[in-house]
Amino acid sequence: MLAQSRRELILRTLRTDGPSEVRSLADKLGVSQATIRRDLEQLDADGKLTRVYGGAMTLDDDDPFAQVATQRAEDKDAVARTAAAMVQDGETVLLDIGTTMQRLAHHLHGKRITVITSNLAVFDDLRDDADVELILLGGMVRRRYHSLAGFLTEDNLRQVHAGRLFLGTSGVRGDGAVMDTTLVEVPLKRAMIKAADQVVLVADGGKFPGVGVARVCGPDELDAVVTTASADPATRITLQEAGVDVVQV
Repeated sequence: MLAQSRRELILRTLRTDGPSEVRSLADKLGVSQATIRRDLEQLDADGKLTRVYGGAMTLDDDDPFAQVATQRAEDKDAVARTAAAMVQDGETVLLDIGTTMQRLAHHLHGKRITVITSNLAVFDDLRDDADVELILLGGMVRRRYHSLAGFLTEDNLRQVHAGRLFLGTSGVRGDGAVMDTTLVEVPLKRAMIKAADQVVLVADGGKFPGVGVARVCGPDELDAVVTTASADPATRITLQEAGVDVVQV
């Protein structure tokens, strides 16, 4: 994994889990503790976190959604625009949480479709579009992540069905497994997969290859992947060999 991608994952993990020890971060990312220490020292020098005894903590956890939204913004918008172009009038689509899905929603304006989501940023973007029938899944509000989660959200997903799911991820491993760092979202992502006929993973090249705390699904559960040309070639080939349609933008 590239150092930049690894450091972004460290920051994302700290925002999700809070202050973490070097050993814990090393285990989650599958690298040595010495590598994590070097990463933490660089991130501390860059003013992105604070080193504490044995580990690190983020400087400001008030709005991690806004922080992530600025990372690789052009690539996120490119994959979101391409994914949105797949949607035709009359479709019912399910949108995952995350900043890329917010951008995807923005490119859905004017389409006569139904959108199901637990993403509050998607809801905010589409709420005034009369062409879009908007279904918001219930659940516990996670204000810092602009989403709804919990058993109520999971139960709601059992009551709906979509022709297509646009799925987000924290990273895709070299073997094609889709991963996530936010444990509370993993069962929801799995429930979304079950609620859709087709699964389209939308992730910029910075997440290929990547890691995460928990496995969401394997490549066998994906129909397509929309990513950028910077995505790791070996991971792309693995996905294609598994029968996944890989779309590069």
